[in-house]
Amino acid sequence: MPLRWWVALIISGLGIAAICLRVFEDEGARAKRAERNKKKELRSLAERIASYGHAVHQQYPTGDVIVSEADLAEQFRKRPDAVATALNLLLSQQKIQRAPLKGYWKLNV
Repeated sequence: MPLRWWVALIISGLGIAAICLRVFEDEGARAKRAERNKKKELRSLAERIASYGHAVHQQYPTGDVIVSEADLAEQFRKRPDAVATALNLLLSQQKIQRAPLKGYWKLNV
């Protein structure tokens, strides 16, 4: 058999094995995987928000960067509760502070 057929056969076998592992995993493993994916997505969103704050601060270096939860949710196309959770994650890392108005945050840049 030519080499490319062997490579195709090995890749197909690995793909089938990965699919079987996913199909036959138990509920506990699915829940753990879903939780890991959710945490990873929240960390990613928090980093995107922090990067956005730094970009705005570079554009307007003399002022504070104040953002709204609703505006961030619209800009990043995420649900407002996901944005609020990501902002609370940034708050625990002391990268942001609560602004005096409800729903607004001051980014520490």
